[in-house]
Amino acid sequence: MSRTTARPSPPLAPGTKPGPGYEVLAHLARTGWLDIYDAWSEERDCRCVVKVVRPDRHHEEQLRERLLREGHWLRTFTHPHLVRAYETFETPEPLVVLESLTGETVAHLIHRLPRRPAATDIAVLGVHLCSAIHYLHGQGLLHLDLKPSNVVVDCRHAKVLDLSVARAPGGAPPGIGTHCYLAPEQARGGRLTAAADVWGVGVTLYEVASGDVPFHSGDTMDEGEAMDGTGDPDGRDDWYPQLEEPAPPIGSRRRLPHGLAAAIDSCLRPDPAARPTVPELAAALDATLPLQRRQVSPSTDG
Repeated sequence: MSRTTARPSPPLAPGTKPGPGYEVLAHLARTGWLDIYDAWSEERDCRCVVKVVRPDRHHEEQLRERLLREGHWLRTFTHPHLVRAYETFETPEPLVVLESLTGETVAHLIHRLPRRPAATDIAVLGVHLCSAIHYLHGQGLLHLDLKPSNVVVDCRHAKVLDLSVARAPGGAPPGIGTHCYLAPEQARGGRLTAAADVWGVGVTLYEVASGDVPFHSGDTMDEGEAMDGTGDPDGRDDWYPQLEEPAPPIGSRRRLPHGLAAAIDSCLRPDPAARPTVPELAAALDATLPLQRRQVSPSTDG
């Protein structure tokens, strides 16, 4: 169903109750299909995050189902490097309640820090991402949208957000995920495997290390809304530079220890079968760390 052309309704005002036991404190963000709120939980006596479908898109059943599916997964899953969901509501409108994370997204840190993070912090961040992805794969899901804006780091601890485009391995339409972060097989469509998420870890670490993505879309899509294969609300084209050329080696953007650079580059091989498995990647990243730093979370201070 196409998006309505009606003028979007304003976000809910502070004090509004979006669901039983929750009160809006502030509007945090509006995406192409979601409103995200800072809210107060009366039962838990704490802040939380509430995600709802935007009022102008309530009529789109696939978006309602997409939100509730993500909420169900995040309530069911338990992992130290995945955000938690407290509960979901189906009526009067779909609503997901998530834990409120302190800290910052990695995307924000990339632009805020005066210098690039240390190699050890990059490696440990990669180990944390591998841990979360390994768990998801064990639950029968691919994340398919790993990127710096979907990772929060706080108190030397990383958590992965957003399962809105996650799906089981297998055939998929082209373009699932975010344009300049897609593995080549995601861009072209077809069979998706765990190797697509290995690419996601690699492209995230590449941007953290260098301050930029290896591929650009040629416009403003770099931090665009993730696509789930059910439609193109932003009218994007189907040109993907990652289908035309390999990623430039990370060493062309920044000098890193050989083992870390090799691990990042191995994630971005065009052929999925040539990329390491998640356990192999985690081991390669962990091997680059000094013994006393292994199993320690990444710092947010660069």
